[in-house]
Amino acid sequence: RIETDPDQSQLTRRYTARAAAFIERNRARPFFLFLSHNMPHTPIFASDAFRGKSRRGLYGDAVEELDWSTGELLATLRRTGLDRDTLVIFTSDNGPWLIFGDHGGSPGPLRGGKREATEGGFRVPAIFRWPGRIPPRRVSGEVATNMDILPTVARLAGAGLPPHPIDGRDIWPLLSAQPGARSPHEAFFYYYEQELRACRSGKWKLVLPHTDRAVPDPARIGRGGVRGEVHTVEYRQALYDLSADPAERNDLSAKHPDIVARLAGLCERARGDLGDSATGRKGAGVRVAFLGK
Repeated sequence: RIETDPDQSQLTRRYTARAAAFIERNRARPFFLFLSHNMPHTPIFASDAFRGKSRRGLYGDAVEELDWSTGELLATLRRTGLDRDTLVIFTSDNGPWLIFGDHGGSPGPLRGGKREATEGGFRVPAIFRWPGRIPPRRVSGEVATNMDILPTVARLAGAGLPPHPIDGRDIWPLLSAQPGARSPHEAFFYYYEQELRACRSGKWKLVLPHTDRAVPDPARIGRGGVRGEVHTVEYRQALYDLSADPAERNDLSAKHPDIVARLAGLCERARGDLGDSATGRKGAGVRVAFLGK
């Protein structure tokens, strides 16, 4: 039975209880648990135990409750004796939705948010925990994506991959801190639906000329859960050194035309495979993720 009008302030607690019960039921056999919390996506809710608890308003309250939920599930793994036999992955799908202002999150020092080809739009937390297998307190700046989870987990489980093209790569060498481990990606491509907007290779990011019609208007940002308004921004070609300039403020394209040319070549190769609506390229290996209207 699908509930049509649930008490959304209880969702995080209910999801947590159901997830913990699932772990308890399956403690004697291998399991896969995918827990996708509603919070802190809009509309935002928090239970009475967490409302007003943070210094960041309702958004902060929801995040604190999410933190509590994670702690409860880790405690369940310890209680069932599964702690050292379980890989836990904590991550997200995109950056903050800035159009919602105080209900949309923050990119911190990064530029932009959800729907934009900026680091604030694409970079998300990614925490991998597996006591005894993944070294604790280790941070990696190598490029990895949510697409890498499937091939990595498949390898660990001894399973094969589907026959269709898989864009992710096995990142276990990175996670397990193997000596000399590097990102398996020569390049990462920033697509908006079928439009290629940027490319990253190592520390370098090339932003392609494009029009973004969904950038939050700073003068009309939403508050209290009310959506703000967007405006159009024209992006020109720019090159950024993300190791020194993750906020994407200093265009270095004039100083490094050779790097611009190399990344432009990678973009052209991507168009040949994945297509690009901005240039009218169809691509020989297009795998459409979102059809739009």
